[in-house]
Amino acid sequence: MQRLSPARLGDVLAGDLRAFGGPSTIEPLAGRIRAEQVSIVLRNTPLGMVANILNAATLVMAVWGSPDQTKAILWASVLIGAAGFVGLRARSSFQSVKPRSVSRRTTRNLVRNALLFGTWWGALPILFFGGATSAAQVVITCLSAGMIAGGAASFYTIPIAAIAYTLPIFVGSAVAIVWMEGAVNLPVAILILSYATTLFRAVLAHASEFTQRFILQAESENAIRRDVLTSLPNRFSFNERLESALADAKQFDQHFALLLFDINNFDEVNAYFGRAMADALLVEVAARIRKLTRETDDIARFEGGEFAIIAARDIRPDQIRFLAKQIIDVMRAPFLIGGREIYCRASIGIALAPTDGLDANQLLRCVDTALHRAKTRGASSIQFFSANDDEAAARRHALERDLASALANDQLWLAFQPFLDLGSDRIRGFEALLRWQHPTLGAIPPSEFIPIAEETGLIHSIGHWVIKTACLAAARWPRDVRVSVNLSVVQLKDKALLDGIVATLAEAGLEPRRLEVEITESVLISDFEDAISLLQSLNFLSVTVALDDFGTGFSSLTYLRKLPLSRLKIDRSFVQDMLTDADCAAIVRSLIELAHELRIGVTAEGVETPEQLDYLRRVGCDEAQGYLIGKPVRIDDILCIAAKPFGQQLNT
Repeated sequence: MQRLSPARLGDVLAGDLRAFGGPSTIEPLAGRIRAEQVSIVLRNTPLGMVANILNAATLVMAVWGSPDQTKAILWASVLIGAAGFVGLRARSSFQSVKPRSVSRRTTRNLVRNALLFGTWWGALPILFFGGATSAAQVVITCLSAGMIAGGAASFYTIPIAAIAYTLPIFVGSAVAIVWMEGAVNLPVAILILSYATTLFRAVLAHASEFTQRFILQAESENAIRRDVLTSLPNRFSFNERLESALADAKQFDQHFALLLFDINNFDEVNAYFGRAMADALLVEVAARIRKLTRETDDIARFEGGEFAIIAARDIRPDQIRFLAKQIIDVMRAPFLIGGREIYCRASIGIALAPTDGLDANQLLRCVDTALHRAKTRGASSIQFFSANDDEAAARRHALERDLASALANDQLWLAFQPFLDLGSDRIRGFEALLRWQHPTLGAIPPSEFIPIAEETGLIHSIGHWVIKTACLAAARWPRDVRVSVNLSVVQLKDKALLDGIVATLAEAGLEPRRLEVEITESVLISDFEDAISLLQSLNFLSVTVALDDFGTGFSSLTYLRKLPLSRLKIDRSFVQDMLTDADCAAIVRSLIELAHELRIGVTAEGVETPEQLDYLRRVGCDEAQGYLIGKPVRIDDILCIAAKPFGQQLNT
C-alpha cells in the first residue's frame, strides 16, 4: 500500500483503489464506477440490516437473566433502531432510478456509516465477553465473526468501507481476548490477524476485479460510440444526445438548434487525393469545429464529410446564422494536408426545436431537407428548414399517399441477399430486403419509405406481407437454408405480431428454426422490456434472433447478456476499414471473441473484397454478407445460388 498523503486519503475514502495498487480512474468514469459500487451496496443493505437486527436480538437472548441484560437491551435497541432506519432508506434508494454518476462525498458518507456500525459491533465483545457465560461467549464469538464476514461481503466493491466496518470488530475482539487470562490468547490473536489479512486481500481482489471489469466495459462502449477517425461522437451517440435535448425541450420548454453541414467537394478530395488524405482532412475539419463551438454544443460526425451540431444556447435565428457563417468561413481557409493545400466548401442546413418538431426523426428529416436545399443553391449556402416551399416535403406527402396502395398494386417486392457460412463455404441463409418500385418515381430507397410506413402505421400490414412472403419462399429452399427478416420498433409494439408469425410459419410449413428476425439497437433503446418479452417468446418457438448493425448503436453489453440472441451482425463500417485501421480491426476481433464466449454466432456485413473475407476467416467469424458474397437477388434466382459452393459461384 502506498504512503497516504491527505489528498490520497481523501481519494481512498472516496473508494479509489490506486492506494492499494488497483486500477487508476479519472472523472467522470470514477463517478460512474462509484454509482455502480454504491448501487451494489444499497442492494445488499436491506438484507444486511435484517441480519443486524436478528443478531442484536440473539445477543439479548444469550445474556437474558444475566447482570448484563439491561445493558444488552440498551445496546441492541440503539442498533435495531439505526439498522431499521438505514435499511428502509437503502430500500427506498435502491427502488428509485440509479444515478449515472455518484459524488465522492456520497461514498465518503457510506464509509462513515460503515465505520459507525462497525464500531458499535466492535463494542460487543468489549462490553459483554468478559462477564458472559461460556455459552454466551460462544454466541458473542459467532456473532462477531458473522458480522465481520457479512460486512466484508456487503462492502466488497468498496474496500475502504469493508475495512471501516470490519476493523473495529477485529479490534474489539482483540481487546476482549487480551483481557481474558490464559495461554490460548496468543494463538487466538494470531488466528484473528490471519483472518483479517485473508479477508482484506479477498475484498481487495474482488474490488479490483470489479473496477477493472467496469473500466473495460466503459472503454469498450465508449470506443463503439465514437467515430474511429475523428474521435467525435458517432451518429447513434449523437441521436442519444438529440433525444436528451428533445426531452429537456418538452419538460423545461427549452429551445435548441440542429445544424447539419456537409463538405461539398469531399468525394472529389477522396477520389483525387486518395483515402488517406481525405481521412486526414476530416480530422482537421473536426479539430476546427471543436475550436469554433462551445462546450455546451454537441458535435458528431455522421458519414463521409457530414457533421452535425446541437446548439442549446443563444438559439435566436440571427445567432444560429452567425454560428453557421463562422463554420462556412473557417471551412474556406485552406487545409494543409501532407504538404498540399486543400480547399473545401461547406453547405449547412438548420432546423429549430420545437418550431420544426419535437420528434427526433422529424427534426432530422427537417434538417436534412434544409441541407439538401442548401446544396442545390451552391457551396457555402446556409438554409433554415421551411416546409412551405420545400420540394422534399411535397415528395414525402406524395410517397405517403402512394405507399398506402403500393402493396395492393404489387409495387412492393423482396430482394434476398445471401449469408456465407465461412466454415462450410456454402450459402446458409438469405436476408429479405424490402423494395418499392414506384410507377412514376422509380425505385424508392427503403431509408425513405420505411420511416413513412412506420409513422403512418402501414408498417404492420407491410411487415406481415414481408414475413409471409419470405417464409413461403424459404419453404422451397434446402432445409439448411434460413431466411432473415427485419423488424422495426413499431412492429415490436404490435401485440398481434407474435400470433401472426406463428400463423405464417404454420401456413408456409416452415420450421421455426429457419426463420430469423433481425432487430437494431435503436429498437431496444425505444422499448427494451417489451422487446425482451417478444424476443423471448420467439426464441421459445425456436425462431432465432439477430442483432443488426452491432457497433453503431448503444452497444450495451446488457443486450448480449439479457437477450436471447443467436447472432449479432457487425456493422459494415468496421468491416470496410478493418484492413486499414487498427482500431476497427481490434473492434472486429473483440466483438467476435466476446460473442463466441457468450455462444452467439457472428455475421460480418459489407464484405466486398477477398482480402476482407480472408481476414474474417482468420479471426474466426462465422458468416459473411456483402457484395462479394452476393448482391440482393429476386426469389427466382435463389435456388441456383444456394445449391452451389461459394467458390464455384465466384468462378461463374
